[in-house]
Order: sequence, then structure tokens, then C-alpha cells
Amino acid sequence: MKHLIVFLFLIGFTKIQAQEGGVNWIGFEKLEESLKEEVKPVVIYFYTDWCVYCKKMEKHAFKDSEIVSALNNDYYAVKMNAESTEDIEFDGQTFTNEQAKTMRNGIHQIPLLLANRKEKPISFPVILVLDEEFKVRRKSYEYLTSEKLKILIKI
Repeated sequence: MKHLIVFLFLIGFTKIQAQEGGVNWIGFEKLEESLKEEVKPVVIYFYTDWCVYCKKMEKHAFKDSEIVSALNNDYYAVKMNAESTEDIEFDGQTFTNEQAKTMRNGIHQIPLLLANRKEKPISFPVILVLDEEFKVRRKSYEYLTSEKLKILIKI
């Protein structure tokens, strides 16, 4: 009986730790490696350090256990600071933040390419859902509650 109680405690503790750990975010370099091993849809989350709604989503929506589970199991979840100044190698190309050389808070080339909107400038947070062929299927340019994010990623 004592062993059963310890065993059940450890299982519960492991589940709590997994939920607290949150989304297993990866970068674009890791995405490229992962897609070679197994093809899955991709969720890309572009944020900035100054974005209040990004912080709110990270505190709430990205802590929701259903969302964490779906993103960790059914998708590759990519998180990128849209103002990063790091060069990123992806699909045989190098992507940079040219805007950072001439302006404060310049946007990196990757979000400019993937999250560009013809009618409006990019606003953050941006969530993109890509299919297995890396085609954008759904986009959001606003704060999403847990319920709205579940609809976007189709939980």
C-alpha cells in the first residue's frame, strides 16, 4: 500500500512538472533538424520584449495545460523575438535583422517574410499555424485568450 501511494504521488508530481514546464519552444535551427526527423505542423510565435500582450499570453494562454499538451505533442512550437539581431540559418539561407542597423526595434527578416501584412504593419503578438508543407494556414496578429488560441490551433 505504501509503495502504491508513493508511486501515485510520483506520477502526479511528474504530470505537474510537465505542465509547469510549459511549451517546449524551439528555434528555427532546431525546427529544420526536427522536420527532417518527423514532419508535423508548426506553430510560430513572434513576440517582442516590450509587448504587454505577448507577456500576458505567455502568462496565461501558453500555460493552459490543453494548449501546452497540443503544442508539445501535435506541433513544432517555434518562438522568436521579432527584434532579434542574431543571424539565423534556415533552409540553406541566412536571415538577418537589417533594420536593426539603421533603426531602434528593427524587425528581423524572418517575421517580415512570414508575418507580413499588405494592408497594415506587423503588430505583436503574431501566431502563425503552418501545415506539414510549411504553408501558412492560419494567422493572428492580436492577443489571444486561451479559448481563442485553442480555436486557432484547433484543439
